[in-house]
Amino acid sequence: MRNSIRFTAASLFAGAMLAATAGAQTISIKGSDTLGAKLVPQLKEAFKAKNPDVKIEIAAEGSSTAFPALANGTAQIGMSSRKAKPEEITAARAKGIKLNEVEACHDMIVVVVNNSNKVKSLTKDQVAKIFTGAVKDWSEVGGAPGAISIYTRNTSSGTYKDWQTLAMGGKNYAGSSQKLAGNEQIAEEVAKNKNGIGYVGLAYSKKSGLIDVTIDGVEPVAANATKYAYSRACYYYVPENADATTKAFVDFATGAEGQKIAKSLGFVPK
Repeated sequence: MRNSIRFTAASLFAGAMLAATAGAQTISIKGSDTLGAKLVPQLKEAFKAKNPDVKIEIAAEGSSTAFPALANGTAQIGMSSRKAKPEEITAARAKGIKLNEVEACHDMIVVVVNNSNKVKSLTKDQVAKIFTGAVKDWSEVGGAPGAISIYTRNTSSGTYKDWQTLAMGGKNYAGSSQKLAGNEQIAEEVAKNKNGIGYVGLAYSKKSGLIDVTIDGVEPVAANATKYAYSRACYYYVPENADATTKAFVDFATGAEGQKIAKSLGFVPK
């Protein structure tokens, strides 16, 4: 399934030249909110500064939306905060599209609570019990009495599935959990609700009104990426026969300048 590639500096030059000589060209990038809400828009602006004739459209509606768009040709690049499923790769192949997987950066899924909450640390077992609904009140994990309000991503999100695997042992979310469209929406709701808890990408965890929770004694900071319980890689998926400008954008995003932008936003360079 995996067919990792690294586009070359030659493709970057070719893409820039193509953009300069062939007039306006559009690259459609669809998928993950984790990548598409902050990181890819900044990559877009930096890339366009060098390639002003290239138009880049971004639709960050969840990792699961990337693969149908790639298969039907409405996206040239797919953003995903999880690995593609075998059936997603197969569906693209059935339409004559072989997808290459390119590591974009590393991320940490951070547990966040309201800054008025006295719970600053949890164990992995406590986290699992909260999100599955086995623990329902903050007093059960050392907090002030109050029913826990759980905020999660929606089912089209790669993070929704990753969290279910990484934190919940594959069990179902609590029936009372509230599904939201993106990291920023979760951060906003938890910041407003003293009994709220949610999970967001590292780049979204520093919002005013939030506390990021230490898990099993490990703080969710970039330096702990290899030790933190809920770390993961994020990916770009690109058709093998992608045009030069599309390849150039991916090369830029995964190269030194793109990774510097990723780091500045709270992602961990690959």
